Amino acid sequence: MSAPMPQFLSPLLNRRRFLGDSGFGLGAIAFTHLLARQGLLGASVSGKEPLRPIIHPGQPYAPRDTHFQARAKNVLVIFCSGACSQLDTFDYKPELIKRHGQPLPGQEKLITFQGEQGALNRSPWEFRPRGQSGKMISDLVPHLADLADDLCFIHSMQGKTNTHGPGENFMSTGNALDGFPSVGAWVSYALGSDDQSLPAYVAIPDPRGKPQNSVNNWAPGFLPAAFQGTDFNATHPIRNLARPQAISATIDNTTRGFLQRLNQRHAEQYPGDTELAARIASYELAARMQMTIPEVADLSSEPAHVLKLYGADEGGSKIYETRAAYAKNCILARRLLEKGVRFVQLFNGAYQTGGEGVSNWDGHKELHKQYSTHGPVMDKPTAGLLTDLKQRGLLKDTLVVWCTEFGRMPTFQKGSQGRDHNPNGFTCWLAGAGVKKGFSYGATDEFGYKSTENVVTVHDFHATILHLLGLDHERLTYYHNGLERRLTDVHGEVVKSILA
Repeated sequence: MSAPMPQFLSPLLNRRRFLGDSGFGLGAIAFTHLLARQGLLGASVSGKEPLRPIIHPGQPYAPRDTHFQARAKNVLVIFCSGACSQLDTFDYKPELIKRHGQPLPGQEKLITFQGEQGALNRSPWEFRPRGQSGKMISDLVPHLADLADDLCFIHSMQGKTNTHGPGENFMSTGNALDGFPSVGAWVSYALGSDDQSLPAYVAIPDPRGKPQNSVNNWAPGFLPAAFQGTDFNATHPIRNLARPQAISATIDNTTRGFLQRLNQRHAEQYPGDTELAARIASYELAARMQMTIPEVADLSSEPAHVLKLYGADEGGSKIYETRAAYAKNCILARRLLEKGVRFVQLFNGAYQTGGEGVSNWDGHKELHKQYSTHGPVMDKPTAGLLTDLKQRGLLKDTLVVWCTEFGRMPTFQKGSQGRDHNPNGFTCWLAGAGVKKGFSYGATDEFGYKSTENVVTVHDFHATILHLLGLDHERLTYYHNGLERRLTDVHGEVVKSILA
């Protein structure tokens, strides 16, 4: 005969009570889920009701309204993979020059990502005043320096990680972990696109390869799959879009029309299946792209003076050939923006080929040698792109964002001639629609080590980009796993001081 149950346990193990309480609990979970799906839950942490876009399953790219009047219609992000050094490009530090060769005060035994730090090291490139603003910019990027009066610098950026993969994630998605939607995915989810014959969101990888986290930089995360960026570049355009010669245009159009009707019937049988809707929309977009992508990716119609402006006509050495290939990607970006693509993500630097420091901005070992390659490759084509956008009037509606995953140390690594990773303070800049020209905001300390004045987090950066597109980052949400998710999580403030 079994021993009697201890009295203090009996209320916990009573089967009838257990089943009854479980029923109430499961019912509450189900009820909460239904309320959330209908947008009837209480306000979010910010105190604002979510404003989720209404998306027709068969038309995920249809244009949608903004939350308020937008300053920008399109976004171009130029992402320098590998952590471009702020101290060798845009963040001038006279004290770093003055104390060259001395220890970083108070940090004499500092250990960073790759180990112990050596002495403070001035930039190998001279800084000079540029334009009417007198902005001090390095000789490493002379063509961009000529455009100083068009740029809006943020010198007080801060990240959360000193590792490239999570750093790319954080800048591209607002989260250091994998599986979260990219900024472009959030924007195309919110706004769709004015042009239904091209993707709403295009990612253009560097001609040397993809960034370290590859597709995660333009992935949809938990958003519907339709909002993933379409990746191709001028060197490797999308293949197999052309209609087979044996099929006439009439038969092709008739067949696609019939297939569209079948797809529509199939989708109606499975309402709410976003994966199916995304797959159908993707196939239909691919069909439309048969006509549009070959045209937009064909740069042969570009006049000689445009190719020269970007540096796309150069050759004769590896640096010039690499620059010409990146320059063609820059021209492709401009052509996509001209056609109305909502979000274009252009990468400079790659990890998939060449190894550390060879094809990206990761200047650990021989910074002067490495950046003497990367500076010329990025500088002239990027400046040409900005100049071309301005001359064509596209900067009025386009927000240009230049960014990198984090910055670099003012010291050289011990036993090395390069700078280690530094998420504590770095520089990004913007240009175009809605931002001030020839303006600098925030600052790092006297050595460029930590952001100290008007600190801007990546969440603030993203909130500002969304704001310029007419979107309230606190109200743009997507319900996932019991939470109203957003690009900025529960953080982020619009940096109003940089707005024009």
